[in-house]
Amino acid sequence: MEEGTLWLLEVAPQEAGQRLDTWLAQRLPQTTRSQVQRWIRAGRVLVDDVPRKPAYRLRSGEEVQVEVPPSEPSALQPEPIPLDILYEDEALLVLNKPRGLVVHPAPGHPTGTLVHALLHHCPHLRGIGGVERPGIVHRLDKDTTGLMVVAKTEEALWGLAEQIGEREMERRYWALLWGSRGEEHWQVGAPIGRHPRDRTRMAIVATGRPALTLFHLRERFPAVPALWVEATLRTGRTHQIRLHAAHSGHPVMGDPLYGRRQARRFLPTPFPQVNAALEALQGQALHAVFLRFRHPGSGRWMEFQAPPPEDFLRLLEALKDTSHSAGGEP
Repeated sequence: MEEGTLWLLEVAPQEAGQRLDTWLAQRLPQTTRSQVQRWIRAGRVLVDDVPRKPAYRLRSGEEVQVEVPPSEPSALQPEPIPLDILYEDEALLVLNKPRGLVVHPAPGHPTGTLVHALLHHCPHLRGIGGVERPGIVHRLDKDTTGLMVVAKTEEALWGLAEQIGEREMERRYWALLWGSRGEEHWQVGAPIGRHPRDRTRMAIVATGRPALTLFHLRERFPAVPALWVEATLRTGRTHQIRLHAAHSGHPVMGDPLYGRRQARRFLPTPFPQVNAALEALQGQALHAVFLRFRHPGSGRWMEFQAPPPEDFLRLLEALKDTSHSAGGEP
């Protein structure tokens, strides 16, 4: 995005009373609160044409004007890491992220990330949306697999981020969960924030950011017991599906952070094939299977689907076999 380009955002009735910096960071998911605060203090953010402080409480119907600063070049070095690209044009690309690939540099992962691979594939990506996270619109955890859209221009980055903020982008996940449940649809709306004692984890906290996950049952495996569900994100908080699944009493299989303690009461299962598939699982059984958004240039709707990795599918087949063994429905 060129210097001086403006974004205009309107405060919805249900958003009234929020702090300006918090609200703007939520509406622009590719930014951080500290980054937004710097823009506000630099005079790049106006509320109804008036400069406000980061703690200003917004009112319904107010118009927030954001002047995005120019991009900063990245010092990260490109790396020839293979990418499974499903679609690409001059504005964006859609890829299927493998298990074990960290999205952007972080403590403990200074190299070998998706960002390093993207810089090798798209050298001009440097600085698009930030130094450490060029092109990144949304993230997947290291061991979560599946669909991601990456912006190749500033205009595409902000257009896609706005769709996330407005809840227009549709993101669905397949997950294998522990436990039994009667209903076929449920939702979890618990707020999510940083864990008060362990900064590597998230937690359900009253002061956290609003979060909503919709769960739809695809199949249940009562002999184990386990569930195959489709989860739809209505917000995009860190570890959201994993945390909301565990909070509802159904942790994601293989989740080392939020599922290990609850999973102990189910392990080992009475089915050797399930135990073997769980042992071979390289991370949590969570896969971003479906992605739908409007192209930020043409405005046309785009849809993508990607099958889960082999270790997920092997576990799913092992669970299906338990239904057959127990005489249940296929």
